[in-house]
Amino acid sequence: MTQHSLQGRTDTELLWFQRRGFIQAAAAWTASSALGPAWAQSRSNVVERLGDVMVNGQILATDQSVQTGDEIVTGPRSTLIFVVGNSAFHMRQNTSMVVERGASITAVSLLRLLTGAVVSVWGKGSARQIVTPTLTAGIRGTGVYTEIFDTQSTARSYFCNCYGVVELAAGNDRELSESSYHQAVFAESTYDGRAALTPARAINHTDEELEYLARLVGQRTAWQISGKKGNKGYVQEY
Repeated sequence: MTQHSLQGRTDTELLWFQRRGFIQAAAAWTASSALGPAWAQSRSNVVERLGDVMVNGQILATDQSVQTGDEIVTGPRSTLIFVVGNSAFHMRQNTSMVVERGASITAVSLLRLLTGAVVSVWGKGSARQIVTPTLTAGIRGTGVYTEIFDTQSTARSYFCNCYGVVELAAGNDRELSESSYHQAVFAESTYDGRAALTPARAINHTDEELEYLARLVGQRTAWQISGKKGNKGYVQEY
């Protein structure tokens, strides 16, 4: 296991990939995907669901798929792992987000995170975005972790570019992250109304989570491809 720092999360939330139920569900998903796109599309794109999950205000039904354009909400001690096109998502508990439609029903153009946290792996494709109340991240093919921390005065977003190239924007700040092994920032509104990007350490997610999500969509992380892990770094202004 990789070392990870916890900030408001539990080990149980980070070790979901060790659950027997997920291992079985992931094996079934991978096997069905190997039979071809037509077969894979004939079944739900939900790999695993635990606890209370709502889609567009209704309880997520058994064998129901998550579609682009949906608003998804997980309750306490709940989780949802699903695949849309060549991208995979793991929503943590108490999370609300919208996956907006791109060029096709299986293409996500924008992930709008409203509350909570999500681990996501994105296959190569056209430019897409992850948006929080204080951050916009332009991505292509990458693996990232995004979380919103609520404070008394304003929201504070955490974003880790685990691997890939990401363009970050918060207020007047612009930064380019080119990462092969975890580059993270906090994005928050300052008292004068301008948002600020500040370096952060890797928190609340692990290498193994990214590896398992990548496997669901037939991908590998940057460190799996290179065979080595680098140093956790910070982004550069541009």
